[in-house]
Amino acid sequence: MQQTFETWITPIMIGGLILFMCFIIWDLAKKSKAGRFGTIMLFVVLGAGMLGYVLKVVITWWLERGGAV
Repeated sequence: MQQTFETWITPIMIGGLILFMCFIIWDLAKKSKAGRFGTIMLFVVLGAGMLGYVLKVVITWWLERGGAV
């Protein structure tokens, strides 16, 4: 039961954390009056870590599935 719970809750909580971090970046851009270009740069630079984590999860899943050539 605990393993099933952990299997379901971990991706949900990490997804929620990523959404919350996107909100924080958006709020930071809004409060600092960054403008359109500044907002895009904030999302690119600060979102790179989140993108790296998502890519790691996808690549790991793909390799464990036998996707390596």
